[in-house]
Amino acid sequence: MTAPTNIDGVLVQWGERLFYPRNRLVKGGTGHRAAAIRARIHATVVRHAPQVMVKVTGGGRGMAAITAHLRYISQDGRLPFEDDRGVVCEGKEALRDLADQWRYGGSFIDETTPNREAFNIMLSMPRGTDPLAVERAAREFAEAELADHRYVMVLHDHQANPHVHISVRAESCHGKRLNPRKADLQRWRETFAERLRGWGIDAEASRQASRGQIRRDEPLWRVKAAEEGRLTKPRDPVKSSLRSERSRQEAVFAWLQISRALADSEVAEDRVLGQSIDRYIRNSPYGLEYARRLRGQRETQRRELGGRQLGLEFPTQEVSAPGQRMTPRSPGQQIDHDRR
Repeated sequence: MTAPTNIDGVLVQWGERLFYPRNRLVKGGTGHRAAAIRARIHATVVRHAPQVMVKVTGGGRGMAAITAHLRYISQDGRLPFEDDRGVVCEGKEALRDLADQWRYGGSFIDETTPNREAFNIMLSMPRGTDPLAVERAAREFAEAELADHRYVMVLHDHQANPHVHISVRAESCHGKRLNPRKADLQRWRETFAERLRGWGIDAEASRQASRGQIRRDEPLWRVKAAEEGRLTKPRDPVKSSLRSERSRQEAVFAWLQISRALADSEVAEDRVLGQSIDRYIRNSPYGLEYARRLRGQRETQRRELGGRQLGLEFPTQEVSAPGQRMTPRSPGQQIDHDRR
């Protein structure tokens, strides 16, 4: 059996690669961080906690586009909108005043500009989530992640899934411009999920690769174009690039390291959690697709070797650390995926 301190080290080493973006520091000692990882594993593989959605849906290149979006999210002023100072307003006149504040507050924004002067963000949860909790969590998210920027948020609770639209001015009050990247979006999801949990809402923000997802998320413009019959070039709904495959393999390998450590634990709850991880990997979309591929490879081997069959491992490549080259295993080396 493995000592608890050794298991905590494995959980921190591999769990943080699964759950946290690389531009986010996880504070606390090993024991505290391992407890947080255990909680996130349980939420993901046992409870299947709802996943938050945070999307940048576009941005305004000039005040004409920004004002049009503000009218859209507030339904032309009929819905109350809240600014970065916590002031809640509604009505067309208040909306015009807000647009003037954005136009003249800081660098002047013309009607049309070559640069993106605002970003449109949507924070969403599945049907049945308390809309007021979503609004409160979105407010705390904006205070944490969009500090020093002017922003407006509007709750939409009249549709199937409650969500909050946030329009944020790209230039901060210090002149620094917002430029969200992929890692920033993942950090934003983490922050939103944490704030929701603070209001008693079960929420997770795991990466697609960590969940073994293989489907590609369609951007909003493609969804709208398809609905209106304007989408002329469909694309593969499955992520099939080498980069996506590598990310999924890295995630599977990390899950396997955690599962092995928990299987050797002296604590019965850890061993049960390790078994849940094993089932989760096998039944994930990537796990099922990988099993289908293995069956095809085995059948090919059986034909080529006259009925004899070689064992194939899962995954076929091992990753020692993010960013390093993947090294194929030797023919006789296998991961004992059924180990308990």
